[in-house]
Amino acid sequence: MPTFTAPDGTRLAYRESGDGDPLICVPGGPTDSRYLGDLGGLSAHRRLIVLDLRGTGRSDVPADPSSYRCDRLVDDVEALRAHLGLARADLLGHSAGTNVVTQYVARFPERVGKVALIGPSTRAVGIEIDGEARREVARGREGEAWFADAWPVLDSLTRGGDGGGDPGAIAPFFYGRWDAAAQAHHAAFGRPENAEAVRVFGAPGAFSPAATRAGIAAWAGPVLLLTGEFDVNSPPGATERFASLFPAAGCEVQAGAGHYPWVDAAEAFTGAVSSFLRA
Repeated sequence: MPTFTAPDGTRLAYRESGDGDPLICVPGGPTDSRYLGDLGGLSAHRRLIVLDLRGTGRSDVPADPSSYRCDRLVDDVEALRAHLGLARADLLGHSAGTNVVTQYVARFPERVGKVALIGPSTRAVGIEIDGEARREVARGREGEAWFADAWPVLDSLTRGGDGGGDPGAIAPFFYGRWDAAAQAHHAAFGRPENAEAVRVFGAPGAFSPAATRAGIAAWAGPVLLLTGEFDVNSPPGATERFASLFPAAGCEVQAGAGHYPWVDAAEAFTGAVSSFLRA
């Protein structure tokens, strides 16, 4: 696995797959980027450069734990771009990783080509997603066999409770189909291993919504925001509001998908993203 050195000296790793123009991919979590796989076959259309965020996967644990903060991870993406020798980089972020990508666009607009934000988190731009918005999306799964067991846990968590002590029970809500593929994906990748990286990611100072909004509003490059119809983490309504902050963004809701749309329907996902990147 190739590596490069971050500005603070931390050795970071990334995976490469596919051919064509490079696409830097920033995972969520923060967790091991292996959960992205090859994004449902997107590597058939682009050369995927998939970053292992510091302290995850094969990247080193930093000497300074405060460097796990989201805004400081932006510097790691910039170091990767420079390492690859790219004048401008096309970027894809998923989930929490979209906060890193969004802040990167605001700080380094001249170094960005196209941007795809998948199952986007809205923390970087200060869009609040309340519990009712998540419950409204979840109610669309009411007819599924697992719903009766999972709903009380989700209902509790979105109202500030502890989920009855079993937050893992809501896993089916994150996939469009709770089938063998989804269950295998969750079993392999459903829990981040570096709890400190997760905790510090959103620490005070990690987000500057006003500055980030101003930065992305001044950048006219092409953006795709894609979320799943059933994504309780990134509800379609919030994703549409997020898209409206960019001058040239499109919003797509993948039918029948959850928070991992390439797992739910790889062909639909890769079709939408590759078409955007080619346009």
